[in-house]
Amino acid sequence: MSRPARTNSLARAAVWPALVGLAATLTWSAPGGADAASGPPGLPEAIDTILADPRMEGGAASVVIADAESGETLYSHRPSSRLMPASNTKLPTSAAATALLGPDYRFRTDALAHGTQQGEVLSGDLYLRGGGDPTTLAEDYDRLAADVAKAGVRKVTGRLVADDTRFDDRRLGRSWAADDESAYYSAQTSALTVAPDKDYDSGTVIVEVTPGAAAGERPRIGLTPRTGYVDVVNRARTVAAGEPSTLTVERGHGGNEVTVSGNLPAGGDPAQEWVSVWEPTGYAAAVFRDALARHGVRVEGGTRLGAATPKGARRIAGHRSMPLAELLVPFMKLSNNMHAEALVKTLGYEEGGAGTWSAGLAAVDGFLEKEGVDTSKLRQVDGSGLSRMNNIPAEQLAGLLLSVRDAPWYEQWLRSLPVACDPDRFVGGTLRSRMCDTPAALNARAKTGSLTGASGLSGYVKDAEGRELVFSIVLNNYLPSSVKALEDAIVVTLASSSAAKTVIARPGVQRAGVRGADVECSWRKPSPC
Repeated sequence: MSRPARTNSLARAAVWPALVGLAATLTWSAPGGADAASGPPGLPEAIDTILADPRMEGGAASVVIADAESGETLYSHRPSSRLMPASNTKLPTSAAATALLGPDYRFRTDALAHGTQQGEVLSGDLYLRGGGDPTTLAEDYDRLAADVAKAGVRKVTGRLVADDTRFDDRRLGRSWAADDESAYYSAQTSALTVAPDKDYDSGTVIVEVTPGAAAGERPRIGLTPRTGYVDVVNRARTVAAGEPSTLTVERGHGGNEVTVSGNLPAGGDPAQEWVSVWEPTGYAAAVFRDALARHGVRVEGGTRLGAATPKGARRIAGHRSMPLAELLVPFMKLSNNMHAEALVKTLGYEEGGAGTWSAGLAAVDGFLEKEGVDTSKLRQVDGSGLSRMNNIPAEQLAGLLLSVRDAPWYEQWLRSLPVACDPDRFVGGTLRSRMCDTPAALNARAKTGSLTGASGLSGYVKDAEGRELVFSIVLNNYLPSSVKALEDAIVVTLASSSAAKTVIARPGVQRAGVRGADVECSWRKPSPC
């Protein structure tokens, strides 16, 4: 059964001063002496007390807790309130992709020849056809170029044509913040792109700035991958050791000029900044053209973007991505926005015949409806949760978490969720510094979510007796930089409690590793979580 939240502020005020230790044991009976559902006695008051924390004054919360086996609701607080879920949006996106595409799904990137080949000369165009892979590295394009050379092509009389037509040409999601445009977590979406490292942040370059040997010198700047697609303007200055760093790295709107400015102290470590590129299709084509040149393949013509590969083109080389089951790990553990958007557009292409956000989100909706989620009570406008137009109530997120437990792909999908306090970035992910030294450590598996004024945590945890619980916590409209401590307190309370008693964890001051939760901690490079 669902129990409405307690709203008695006097009762809360009386309980809160008693929480002087890490935990306090509460007992509670429902009106008339009946027990509260089948949950631990005192659970509703315990969670109400946590939500009464001054950090949530004037804010909004939607919280649902359920028994994973029976599906019975043990606690609910405004369960149908539509709030911004931030990256909890990736739960429906990832589940739909795993169900509809399958855990073994792989993206393809192909090189195709169109024209006649005589000896080592291709009289025609060379096509680079993208399949939407958000994990393609510069080294993958290098291997693709090597295979083109092995196929006997050493000279192309025509052009290099970058075919990104599997997806539409809409690069940015609805209502994404304009001031995030150069941020790597807000990179453009294309069926052809490049990731600079094995975090697979597609559509970005890494700008490394090394201080000069002495004050007054210009710092040295390097790019990963090395590419002429991005122009760097160096206005930075090396200052004396011990002085503060004021370094900024920004890309202007509408182009690929990256300006490095500010001060960097001598003798310090190099600074790195991940920056999105303008037009990732051109970025992929530039990296591939450079790779072709390294392997002795000369393309005489220019580069054309956005043209479809003709039917008569002959495939001469190809690259396949990791399977989706593996891709889920960097996607969900590090809350990778670009993976989410590539998967939504891929769902659109595979399920609806159009690589668009609208077709992909229609496929997500169809999956959710089959899982019993009421899509008339939510709005999803992107795959990642970066848009502030997304509105999903906790009851729908919790319903999804309950429903997918019997899916054949569930265990593979479950492994992609961050694990509380596991120090490995690709296990603990965005939870690796949270809930340590508590019963939730290495126990809770959940997806985090963070935007300014919006936070979420939804997943699974076992209580003190080993019973699995589902929880969804969505918090909005608060003014402090973070309310993660409140989410953690709820989950630790669940992990600490049993059928006989509720042990309430007192929300403490936010751990230093997860301060400033206006965005996901993994979006801050180097990651503080």
